[in-house]
Amino acid sequence: MSESLSSVPVEPTAPAPLPARPRAPVSLVVLATLAVAFTLWAAQPVVLPILLAMFFALVGNPILRMLERIWVPRALGAILVIVVGLGATTALAVQLVVPTMEWAQEAPQQLRKIGRQVQNLTKPVQQANQAAENFARVAAGEGNRRVQVVRTQLDDPYRAITQAPRLLASVLAVVLLTLFFMIYGQDLQRHAIALFPSRQQQRFTTDILRSIEREVSRYVLTITVINSLVGLVFAGTLMLLGLEMQDALLWGTMAALLNFAPYVGPLIGVALMLLVGFVEFPDPLKAILPAACYLALHALEGQLITPIVLGRRMKLSPLVLILALMIFGWLWGFVGLLLAVPLLVCVKLVLARLEGMQGWSRLLE
Repeated sequence: MSESLSSVPVEPTAPAPLPARPRAPVSLVVLATLAVAFTLWAAQPVVLPILLAMFFALVGNPILRMLERIWVPRALGAILVIVVGLGATTALAVQLVVPTMEWAQEAPQQLRKIGRQVQNLTKPVQQANQAAENFARVAAGEGNRRVQVVRTQLDDPYRAITQAPRLLASVLAVVLLTLFFMIYGQDLQRHAIALFPSRQQQRFTTDILRSIEREVSRYVLTITVINSLVGLVFAGTLMLLGLEMQDALLWGTMAALLNFAPYVGPLIGVALMLLVGFVEFPDPLKAILPAACYLALHALEGQLITPIVLGRRMKLSPLVLILALMIFGWLWGFVGLLLAVPLLVCVKLVLARLEGMQGWSRLLE
């Protein structure tokens, strides 16, 4: 009997299933998201210089790799890129100071002038509204009494003086952080990867980070070059229309910056170009030409040049883009509009490289 029992095969016991990963409740996820958003908004003086420095470092990394191929040390290449970038920015700023100050001084007067022109066009409608309002007031027995609201505004003359050191400190922080990211970014990345326990995880993470860094750097540099060319072409177009070189450079630079914010930037640019056209040209047909040229140039760039250069890999959903621009613009203002698209591209590339997250990457397309 003992032999019969011993001859019966014993089935191996199945391994116990791993406990399921607990999921956080939706309310906790919403509260965490709101807390992160509030932290990003409250920490603008710290977060924005770091993000801008990372953005500029991504622009310069492809140039540094090209310099390394011709045996230029990375530190020397980073200093050369920073010096050339600061020199070009300073030269452009010197050209833009005078027209910017002139437009800032003349803008209120020009706006009142355009407002009077618009008021003359809508004068019949205003007269009809005023007559209806007087008739309603008389019918209600109020007579000709009108309430006059007086608004006062206090201007602090020392506000600009106190904000200048902060602005200078922020610019200096961005420059230094950009230099350090260019020189020591790879070492910091390598030391962070060394914290992983296994070589397989280190190799996998290294491949992902290097590929993402190269693709994002190439994307950011390409977009920067395209937007700069758009600004130069638009400035040349304005000069052909009769604007002075400094004014043309001012609005060309504005067009290049606004082109970093898809959909929202071109709308603001068209409104600005309409204002510039009506201020510079008395003829109504010629006044529309700057806005028409800007719109045509943006359509050519957005529908033909950028898709051919970047391809479908960097394509983003218009709805997701609008939501990202709204969120980052609310958090960080104009700087958030400039950084929204590069940050969204980074998120898409990271999701595309992670296993099981490809669906979320396709959701952004």
